Amino acid sequence: MRLDTPQGPVLYLDGVTVSFDGFKALAGLSLIIEPGELRCIIGPNGAGKTTMMDVITGKTRPDTGEAFFGEANDLTRLSETDIAELGIGRKFQKPTVFRNHSVLENLELALKTDKSVFRTLGAKLTQAQAQRMDQTLDVIGLRMQAHRTADLLSHGQKQWLEIGILLMQEPKLLLLDEPVAGMTDEETARTGELFQSLAGKHSLVVVEHDMHFVASIARTVTVLHEGKVLAEGTMDRVREDPRVVEVYLGR
Repeated sequence: MRLDTPQGPVLYLDGVTVSFDGFKALAGLSLIIEPGELRCIIGPNGAGKTTMMDVITGKTRPDTGEAFFGEANDLTRLSETDIAELGIGRKFQKPTVFRNHSVLENLELALKTDKSVFRTLGAKLTQAQAQRMDQTLDVIGLRMQAHRTADLLSHGQKQWLEIGILLMQEPKLLLLDEPVAGMTDEETARTGELFQSLAGKHSLVVVEHDMHFVASIARTVTVLHEGKVLAEGTMDRVREDPRVVEVYLGR
């Protein structure tokens, strides 16, 4: 399998429907994400945001519709493992890191290597691998904490480390679920800077309820409601849409 998107979108969803016991979690959802794009997804609880990410990562199979990663990779036919190896990384709201290992050890454990060979900590790293770990420390802003145990990091630092773990796996698309929940204002601002620095090299889909944060990073905002796209455009345009005000922002 290979990702082949020289011209086309990195992610293409068309008419995706998912039902759970008669409830339509997604009702004909269509979405296009371009290479290097930073897209924010907002909407009320139950709008279908989590189900959308479950479909993209292969956790949930749609009843109908198409879901493609690049031109050749049909996500509805691939396993979760295959999808991850293609280059889709997902970060959940609660950070999942190796709490008893250092920041550097966490990054080393995440290296994209032959999964049939178990990588042990302290195994000889190639120069390219060591360089990538070093660069990732700078990207996520944790160089000063490189040898600190992950359990001793602040909440925001743990979130950045988890993003670093994803980056070590060389993703083409990052799915980020409520990444600034529980962060301080300073950590939130730093996270916004991090996402903007990643855009262009990676495509990012950010699902978030913090409207101030969304406004600070958004290029295009997609509003989901009742399992489909209600509105899409700049933050200013979305804010002024009376349908969005009624179902979400006005609450």
